[in-house]
Amino acid sequence: MMVKIAIMGYGVVGSGVGEVLRVHIDSIARRAKEEIRIKYILDLRDFPDSPFADRFVKDFDIILNDPEVQIVAEVMGGLHPAFEYVKACLENGKSVVTSNKELVAAKGAELLAIAQKNNLNFLFEASVGGGIPIIRPISQCLAANDVIGIAGILNGTTNFILTKMIREQMTFEDALALAQKLGYAERNPAADIEGHDACRKICILASLAFGRHVYPGQVHTEGIENLTLADVDYAESWGGVIKLIGRVKMLESGKIQIICCPMFIDRESQLANVDDVFNGILVRGDATGDVVFYGKGAGKLPTASAVVADIIDCVKHIKARKYLFWEDGSPDYVEDYLEDVLPMYVRATAENASVALGTADALFGGVQQLSRKDAPRNELAFVTKEMKEKDIREKLEQLSRMGVKVETTVRVADL
Repeated sequence: MMVKIAIMGYGVVGSGVGEVLRVHIDSIARRAKEEIRIKYILDLRDFPDSPFADRFVKDFDIILNDPEVQIVAEVMGGLHPAFEYVKACLENGKSVVTSNKELVAAKGAELLAIAQKNNLNFLFEASVGGGIPIIRPISQCLAANDVIGIAGILNGTTNFILTKMIREQMTFEDALALAQKLGYAERNPAADIEGHDACRKICILASLAFGRHVYPGQVHTEGIENLTLADVDYAESWGGVIKLIGRVKMLESGKIQIICCPMFIDRESQLANVDDVFNGILVRGDATGDVVFYGKGAGKLPTASAVVADIIDCVKHIKARKYLFWEDGSPDYVEDYLEDVLPMYVRATAENASVALGTADALFGGVQQLSRKDAPRNELAFVTKEMKEKDIREKLEQLSRMGVKVETTVRVADL
């Protein structure tokens, strides 16, 4: 018995999927209890030196109209034409696996509904955390728990940059240039450094954990591009590090609070030591407490191995669906982030820093002053008490009107 599949896209991940299937052909056949054969690879380019050179096609309809192809791996990335192709495959009796977080974050609910209607699978383990298994554990292993919240370092590029800033006092610009040189960051790194990539991943995890789709547009997102070495130093004097965190928690009202932004993390937190291109995802369950998933979040073979694991799962469930589903979301499902209660780190400049600090102390009902070596005389930094973010923002407005210039604010996490 043989199952025939198609791969759409032959970039880093697509070529990795081909390599994993070719090199591990025997062990994969044993695990899947079938031989898996790549019948087509869709790409606009030619690859005469590839071991699959004879299987390349440039026309999607060849794959769509071939009844022998039962499973399609979409590793093209981007929203279009990936969405149209995946939708057409599911409507034409083909299960789909994907590593495309943009697709799952934007269209997951719709594609899962089509898969369910047609008794097919739409699997996306590789869309979050690359090679770290996280989708399966949340949907299966932690199913007996009520997940209370999830917080994660979900983007290897930004984590690498922050690690260089923290450990080697490298400026943001230099660390980004190094990440690009080493191939960790794209030529246009906006999706990573502005937080969009991590935002898509926390949306997928939130949708899965709580059963309703969360759209990236509903999530307040900030990147790391405005952080400086001064902020890194102040985080250290506070007792922690800065990490880009995607976080979601369930509220008693049945709404969720979700955000993606840099945060101060206490040195004792399990996420504080997740460094370089590694990802760490902390799942807080009511019965298990904190469970942490850790590993390389990106890279050719880790991501490809997650795609292949989903292909094997599809082969095992050809006539049966795996239970993976969430309903569509709604505009009122996500609580305004300004309603969240937390402390905030503030770095500011003022003509007279000590007077400004006294004013801030009075305004906030007490602040924790932070210091760093060689700070300019006009600089002040402090952490507020816990209060609603909108109240913090109002008080910072008042400070601004008194001539104190707020340079940076970073939320303080309780992880």
